Amino acid sequence: MSRTEIVDGVGYLLDLAGVLVIAIGVAIASIRFLLSCWRTRRPTAAYRPYRQGVGRAILLGLELLVAGDIIRTVAVSPTFYSVGVLALIVAVRTFLSVTLEVELEGRWPWQRRPGIAGLKAPAGGEPAPAGDR
Repeated sequence: MSRTEIVDGVGYLLDLAGVLVIAIGVAIASIRFLLSCWRTRRPTAAYRPYRQGVGRAILLGLELLVAGDIIRTVAVSPTFYSVGVLALIVAVRTFLSVTLEVELEGRWPWQRRPGIAGLKAPAGGEPAPAGDR
């Protein structure tokens, strides 16, 4: 078995893992949603956790799919054309990942989470200066 075949196989396995993560994650989130609706009889209360579960599955699956594309493109056929196609694929998937992250967390990925260790609210209830956020 040649190096190219091994690397191509690893890329294929990462693609398969990405698809499985998305499919299984959506299935688990759907089952949790249905159980929550059945128990509480309030589908609107179960909707947000359902969206978050589906979004997290998609995010993780996208990361694995990007890894598979990178491995196959760079290690198997590193032509200028294939690297350009990879750049477009990564750009689209990165855009999807960032928008999903904003939807799930309600903030940009590079913003700090409120209440993380080391950050204290200023005295007097005033908001922190823009440079301290």
